[in-house]
Amino acid sequence: MAIPRAAREVLSLRALNRATLARQVLLERRRLGVTQAVERLAGLQAQAPNPPYIGLWSRIEGFRREQLTEALRRRRIVRMSTLRATLHLMTAQDALSWRPLLEPVHQRGLLGSTHRKELEGLDRAAVIAAGRALLGEQPRTGAELGQALGLRWTGREAASLAALIRNNLPLVHLPPAGTWNSHQGAVLQPLGDWLGQAVQAAVATQEDMLLRYLAAFGPATLADAGAWSGLTGWKAVAERLRPQLRVFAGEDGQELFDLPRAPRPDPDTPAPPRLVAEWDNLLLSHADRSRILSESHRARVFTVNGIVRGTVLLDGFVAGVWKIERDRSRSKKNIATVLLEPFGRWSKADRDGVEREALDLLAFSSDDEGERHAVRLA
Repeated sequence: MAIPRAAREVLSLRALNRATLARQVLLERRRLGVTQAVERLAGLQAQAPNPPYIGLWSRIEGFRREQLTEALRRRRIVRMSTLRATLHLMTAQDALSWRPLLEPVHQRGLLGSTHRKELEGLDRAAVIAAGRALLGEQPRTGAELGQALGLRWTGREAASLAALIRNNLPLVHLPPAGTWNSHQGAVLQPLGDWLGQAVQAAVATQEDMLLRYLAAFGPATLADAGAWSGLTGWKAVAERLRPQLRVFAGEDGQELFDLPRAPRPDPDTPAPPRLVAEWDNLLLSHADRSRILSESHRARVFTVNGIVRGTVLLDGFVAGVWKIERDRSRSKKNIATVLLEPFGRWSKADRDGVEREALDLLAFSSDDEGERHAVRLA
């Protein structure tokens, strides 16, 4: 029997904040293996190579950069387009099981792109088959793939032909693309070819994905699940799962779904200062981000050119942004500085805690033993 909406337990904004931080391993660093952490976090957004490394540094005790690099090279973790049709690091198993379910997201993204007009009237099935054959011969960059297809479909834009393949085939960005400080163009290979017989997984259902989402980001609304994944149709999924879920109410009365035994810490649980990476899914996986980020600060984090800036968490909420500046103009006096931009006045204890995190981040990210480190408030 359904519990009347008015009788449901109400979760405050702080309760949602602490629950999300606990699931995202941001209340305390844990000793986790890299693959275990990426699975638990339901992937790491990975448009740029370094943010996923920083995302794991902020969560895993004793994390070293080579651990993630090795996991990518050993094909335990892959970099490819998945959730929201954006680049993520995913475990090989999750990539195999989730990517087929995310095909509609990629098709919708292609139709809404600048390539749509260029692809009108094209026999797309033939182009996709040709692209699959070309990648079966050898891995290629997107530019190489587009150029090869352009020899057959003359008059069509090579970039649009390549985009058609990228949005219809699950393509891995082969290492070293996506590894620390690597900015070279990605060489692409179909996921099945890259993994071979090393990993096998059944295709996930949308019910499977909702359970995984709630484990990593709950309690959450169905709109939140849509923002995280890019998929629609969550209402019917939630109704099928409702008997095995807990349902709460938010302060605004919205239904919040969760796993019965998932951690929901006391709202007064201490939350230490944390530096959260650029494009971290902590800020991208809810339609309503107020559990982490005040709407008044949104424009200072999400820039007009599509950047999601690195953020500072104080008491669990975004209280500023950060970036690293490196000055190598004098070879013997290289200086790396974390530039902090507070959104308000920080207490001395908060400032000291953030500065310790910033210095630890500089030590983690440095490739120069002689580099000097500093922290500066803007």
